[in-house]
Order: sequence, then C-alpha cells, then structure tokens
Amino acid sequence: MARADFFIGVDIGGTFTDVVLAQAQSHRLYTAKTLTTPDNPAKGVIAAIGDALGQAQAAPSEVQRVVHATTLATNLILERKGSRVAYVTTQGFGDLFVIGKERVVGGDRYDVMIEKSPPLVSRRLTLEVEERIDRAGAVVTPLEERAASEGLVRLAREGPQAVAICFLHSYANPAHERAMAELVRRHLPGVYVALSSEVWPEFREYERASTTVMSAYVGPTISSYVEALDGELRRMGIAGSFEIMQSSGGVMSAQAVARKPIYSVESGPAAGVIAATHLGKLCNQPNIISFDMGGTTAKAGLIRHGKPSITHDFRVGSHLSSGLRAGGHPIKIPVIDLAEVGAGGGSIAWVDAGGALQVGPLSAGAAPGPACYGFGGAQPTVTDANLLLGYLDPGYFLGGRMRIYPERSAAAIAPLAKRLGLDAVETARGIYEIANTHMGSAVRVVTIQRGIDPREFAVMAFGGAGPVHAVKVAEQFEIPNVIVPVSPGLASALGLLVSDMAEDYVATLLMEGRQADAGRIGQLLGELEQNGRAALRAQGVAEGDIVIQRMIDVRFKHQSHELSVPIPDGPIGPATLSAAEEGFRRLYHELYGVLPNDPCQFVNFRVRATGVVPKPQLSAAPAGDGNARRALKGTRKAYFAESGGFTETSVYDRARLRPGDEVPGPAIVEEPDSTTVCPPPYKIRVDEYLNLHIYTK
Repeated sequence: MARADFFIGVDIGGTFTDVVLAQAQSHRLYTAKTLTTPDNPAKGVIAAIGDALGQAQAAPSEVQRVVHATTLATNLILERKGSRVAYVTTQGFGDLFVIGKERVVGGDRYDVMIEKSPPLVSRRLTLEVEERIDRAGAVVTPLEERAASEGLVRLAREGPQAVAICFLHSYANPAHERAMAELVRRHLPGVYVALSSEVWPEFREYERASTTVMSAYVGPTISSYVEALDGELRRMGIAGSFEIMQSSGGVMSAQAVARKPIYSVESGPAAGVIAATHLGKLCNQPNIISFDMGGTTAKAGLIRHGKPSITHDFRVGSHLSSGLRAGGHPIKIPVIDLAEVGAGGGSIAWVDAGGALQVGPLSAGAAPGPACYGFGGAQPTVTDANLLLGYLDPGYFLGGRMRIYPERSAAAIAPLAKRLGLDAVETARGIYEIANTHMGSAVRVVTIQRGIDPREFAVMAFGGAGPVHAVKVAEQFEIPNVIVPVSPGLASALGLLVSDMAEDYVATLLMEGRQADAGRIGQLLGELEQNGRAALRAQGVAEGDIVIQRMIDVRFKHQSHELSVPIPDGPIGPATLSAAEEGFRRLYHELYGVLPNDPCQFVNFRVRATGVVPKPQLSAAPAGDGNARRALKGTRKAYFAESGGFTETSVYDRARLRPGDEVPGPAIVEEPDSTTVCPPPYKIRVDEYLNLHIYTK
C-alpha cells in the first residue's frame, strides 16, 4: 500500500464529533463518532481519528490531508463569549455601531418594549483617527500617526484582546489601515489585529466594519484553537496538510483561517451543503434542499442546477442565522445561502408565560445532553420525545455503543406534561411537531421567501436527527421526495472530503453599464486572478489544478442591492459586459418576477480561485434480489398519527438493504449514526448508491 493515501474529514457539532476516513485507492469509507468535548474539543477529535485509523488499520503517517469544520466561531457569537474588541476608525465615524443598522423581525416587531441589541463595540473601546481616503483611493488627509499613537496608549488601558481597524474607503486604498496596524502592534504587542482591507475589502462601511469586528471578536479563540489542534495532530504523527472549511464551501489552510477566522463562521453547515451537492449529482438530482439536523441546530440550504447558492449578505448572532437582511450582525464574506434555527436533537422543550409549549433555541448540547443520555441532564429535549415515540431504539444508539434510557426521558417530560394537562406521549408528540414546524421555517427562508417553489426540489436529509424528522418537514411544503444518504450522521464530514481549496477576492468599482471601461475591468479581474493563483500555489496547489471563476455584481441604477452574474474566461470586451447585463436581467426576472427597464450599474468584481484536490470516490453497489426482508431486524411500536397512535412498525438494518429494495411504511431503518423514520403512506426505495428515497407515488 502506498504511503500517505488517506484523507480525514472532521466535523465538530454541538453534541457529537464526526470523522470520516477515506482511502485514495479504494471506495471504502471508515467512520467514527464520539461525544463532543466542549472544554477541550481537540480531545474528542483525536479520539475519533484514532478510532477511524484503527478500523482501517492505518498509521497516522499515512494521512495526506485533514479537513476540519467547526461551529466554534458561530457559538462564540451566539453566546457572546468572544474576545474584548477595540475598534479603530476614521474620525467622525466612532458612533457607527451605536447608531447601528438593525431591523426588528418576527413577533418582536410588535413588542413596544423591545430593547435594541447592545453595540458590537462599546464607545470606550472605540478610537477615532484623523485620516481620510476618498472612494477612488486618493489620500485626502494623511494618517496622523502621533495622535493615533496617543490614542492607542489610552486604548491599551482598557485591556482589549483584539483590535479591528476599518477606515473609510480603505477597500480602495489599504495604506492607512496597514500603517495603523503597525502602530497597534507596536503599542499593544500580542493583541490580535484584523484589517477590513484584508478580511473583505468591499464597499458599504457598516457591513465591512461589522465583518471586521466579528473577525476580531472570534480571532484570538479560533487562532489558538487551530494552532492547538494542529499541534495535537502533529504529535499524533499526522504530517499531512491541515485545512479548515470556509463558509463559502471551499477550504483553506489552517494558517489562512487563523488570519481570517470569520471565514469559518458557518463551516459545519457549509460542509453539509457540499455533501448534499455531491450526493445529489450521484443520484441525478440537481435541485436539492439540504436538511441537516444535528444536536443543537437545524440547517436548510438550497442547491440549484447542481450548485449551492452563495450570498454576500449573511447575518449571524440572532435566533435565525440566514441570508435575510434583518436581525443579527451582517458579515460580507461569501457564505453558502442557508438558514439555521435552534432546533436540534438536544433542543430543550419548555412552557412559556402564556402556557404554550415551545422548543429551543437553548440546547442541552453534549454536556449534560438530553435526559436519556444519563449524563445528568434533566430537561426534556427533542431526542427524549423521539425516544418516547418509539423512533429510537434505546439498545442501538450509536450502533449499541451508547445506552440511552427511556425512563429518564419520561421523567424529564412528566413535569412539562403536568403543566400542559397532557400525558407524556401527547407532550412528546407536541415536541416532535413543534420542532418540525421550527425546522420548516428554515426551509421556507431558502425557498418560498426567495420566490422559489420547494415542490420542484428533493430534500436531502442528514445529521444524526435529520432522517427522523425529514418526511414531516418536507410534507409541510408538499415536497414529493426525501433522500437519506448512507451514514447521514456523518454526511458533513464526508462533505469536507469532497471540497476543493478556494480563495475569494473582491474589488469595488462603480461603473454605469453602458459606459463601463472594459479595459479597466479586465485589468482589475486580472489582478484578482493573480492574487488567487498566488495564494493557492503558496498552499501547495499545482498550477494545473487551479480553476478560475469570475463574477460581476450588477444592480439597477436606482436600487441599492445587487446580484452576482458569472462571466466567461477570456478577454473582457463590450460583448462580455453586454452579456453580463443580460444575464443580470434574466436572473432578476427569475427571482422577482418583474423586469424593470432601468439602466444597469456594475458594482463589485469577484474572482474565486479553486484548487482541485483528490477526492474519495463512491462506487455503485451491486443490485440485490429485491427482497428487503433480509434486512428485517424485527418490529416495535412507534407513534404515527396517520395510523391513530402507536403502531407495530417494521425495523430494518440499513447495512443489509441492497439497491432495488422497496420497503412500505410505516417503517424504521436503523444504522449506527442515525435512524430513518418512514411514516405511512410513504415508501422507501434503495438506489444504486444505497441512498434511501422516501416517496408517496
């Protein structure tokens, strides 16, 4: 066997840490799953990697590549546990975050007593500096370094752990930001520094400043974590490359993420969407709604024509992280367009002041976890409800490696049932249905609220809890087909292994569409392309493995938001720009159903440099005899409202199902990392890649 021919994908979730090990010379995958260790996440990672290597009888020295996704940045923002950040900006702009740019959404819009979210940075930690650059990049007022140094001395007394620098129009000329960064390093040695011109040099001051502050907010923790995990991998004997999944669906070196940590803010959910994209192509399904339900959250993403949607208007830190322009803190980096809600297997059920049953967003996580885990958790969760409803086998959780206790679930749900005047089963059913409704709101965000008909898509369900709930979530939108891949609880980790390296670059240059300077645009895109190629070559990507994609952000002249339109390779001429304008008009009509005759304006120019890397290959399985009874494990009672309550339900071992098998509902299909629930009148069909297709017709 050749050395260094294994790839590892690691996904740390709120409850479990997942590892997929792939061998380059075969189609076999080895999987491992362990409880997340919140106090020291690297401990769970190393344990799971060791388990997978043991299964493959492989040495750490044979690992060529480790790709990692983590929710660490997201959790730091949601829980407001990031670093103490100071903000340095142009004189006169110190109140940017005090004024803010927040819009109240949902039921909160009717709350006359609602309080505005606290600013990202307090006024005491804000330093205004005398300098000015205009939108063309010309210096209007030089940087006053003496006064800036005096201000930094005062700022140092406040004890910041990180400094975010965002000067007006620095996207056009970063010289002042770079000079200021040197002053910060001189006066505040050891403090983490983030520059807007490095994090994401795009116009719109508030969004660019917010992105930079968020990067500084998570920077010290992310960079320390990445460095520590890299050290643990080296000590384990893994000398291959260590990469981190970006929010955009590409991966970058761990060193690059330490410099731009905000790029990892949605890395775990992004990996799931990439996995769904890859698996959708295998089963000839280019239009997919990815549905990823883990221990703490549920995520929905959209894949159209075989490609995930990318947004540059993402918000984090509210009850719903998504591409909607409302709630939370804006980040302008490219992010796979998804919606995330606080509804996972560990989400806690509770009764509000009005006596109504609620689920989430608080989660029991991995410690103490759901009550049924027996780790000390006493609050009822979605997993506890699923166990009481018969969907989970207490003796086969994690393939029998972990015992769970239905009596503890019943004890946790009992006080809730008493308050509601219901029995435990009715309460469990209510938890299940409310969780489904919450998760449906994420699907609604990425489809109906985008003007997209969800009935034209299939749902790809994964995450440990996703296949338990997917059919009922899809049913809310009349979606006819649900697909469950093999090892759905580890799908995001697989997504890491089929992801390429990527570097994204942007430049802002406003031009009227009909008067645009094609030569200047070509020069600008050429410079961005050179930067992307150089960054990938520095990370070990061969020139022949680099693919370039170019985009122009276009808008109607009197509107304030734009859409990204791809442009082909080759020289930029008037015909190229005319085609970009026509492409924008078609996309606008497709999304909004109207087609104004207004003139167009070019705003931002984007380049994505992709480094294509080796990937594990999934092979088709040989067809079976069509008799699914070979996989029948037995029966147990499970709750299905369609059948009037608890029904004797066939339980199947997924490992023994073969292509061509069909299973009528009600049915439950079990595998070590997840359970698939097929209610009546649905049926299950197994395809050549062993995906389960759940359908009614």
